[in-house]
Amino acid sequence: MQINELKTPCYIIDVQRLEANLRTLKGVEERTGCHILLAQKCFSCYGLYPLIAKYLSGATASGLFEARLCHEEMPGKENHVFNPAFREEDFEEILGICDHIVFNSMRQLRLFGPRAKAAGLQVGVRINPQHSTQPAEHAIYDPCADGSRLGITLDEFETGLAKDPELLGLLDGLHFHTLCEQNSDDLESTLDVFEAKFSKYLRQMSWVNFGGGHHITREDYDIPRLEKCIRRMSEGYGLRVYLEPGEAVALNAGYLRTEVLEIQHKRGTMDKGGDSTSASKAQAFDVAIVDASAACHMPDVIEMPYRPPLQESGEAGEKAFTYRIGGPTCLSGDVIGDYSFDHELKEGDILVFEDMAIYSMVKNNTFNGMPLPSIYIKEGDDCRLWKSFGYSDFKSRV
Repeated sequence: MQINELKTPCYIIDVQRLEANLRTLKGVEERTGCHILLAQKCFSCYGLYPLIAKYLSGATASGLFEARLCHEEMPGKENHVFNPAFREEDFEEILGICDHIVFNSMRQLRLFGPRAKAAGLQVGVRINPQHSTQPAEHAIYDPCADGSRLGITLDEFETGLAKDPELLGLLDGLHFHTLCEQNSDDLESTLDVFEAKFSKYLRQMSWVNFGGGHHITREDYDIPRLEKCIRRMSEGYGLRVYLEPGEAVALNAGYLRTEVLEIQHKRGTMDKGGDSTSASKAQAFDVAIVDASAACHMPDVIEMPYRPPLQESGEAGEKAFTYRIGGPTCLSGDVIGDYSFDHELKEGDILVFEDMAIYSMVKNNTFNGMPLPSIYIKEGDDCRLWKSFGYSDFKSRV
């Protein structure tokens, strides 16, 4: 099918853009010897795992189901798993399908580590270097915040070893994950702190994992600095270095195609944080209701929050006609953002949101009975349907 024939709403994954990202990541692997893994929590469209497996070393999972997905759909590649607290009932299967396992506490290491080691898995723990690099607006994504449940501080690590010295012998590697959509300067500053605190243990390890959040395929990303960080660990300590990007794999490789259902003319304020009852601020503005929902189909718009790119649009007020784009659910905050256009919108117009491969399909939901968008894979000018969803999918999730 051609893109203009697709029924809305639908996700479209652009194979050409995905493969360009993968080539960039493969280049880092080849120049440094590091191993790069797909973080499935961001992008788990397993129909494209054969392509991803041609370029990357494997995948990382946040629990049993993702680990099983990698085992089934990326056979022969590395399968890593981390979870804040593993469940006993899942553990035997995890031991049978994973290569690396990372624990989140010294207690979890003590409880499960010997069995993982005996089963032949590489064993690690997640470290909290206590070095925050997140901007204030991204505090929800800061695993180094005070009281974080993610990772072991140096004090917790050494207290655990003092009580149970043999735990050190279970460890093959250390893992930290502190970044979110960041450049390699933040990795470098994190590595400075990590090395200052944990260097005396690194020569007893065989690997270190830099986690995810590296925006490696973004245009302004400093790849030489990243490679310098990798060599710092591989050459300085003889460690294999792992990275677990999610967004970098599918960055700018997806679209959400949606149709305008209705145009409404309102009076209030375009400032979502403003006082809409204030006569001095009130103005006439237009709302476009589309058949895609921020709350259901692009949850990070509300959670992050962020304003996704929209083709052929500008910032509010930049072009001649400005609209607030909103979804069809009952949630009053189901607003995608304010955008301007060179022409007036009308019912039936198609709008295409960009960068919709990441944290969209893995997080979408059927609130209000909203249908899940179909997923198409675009190769050249042709789009083929990979998955479609209907009433039974909604009913099975309730």
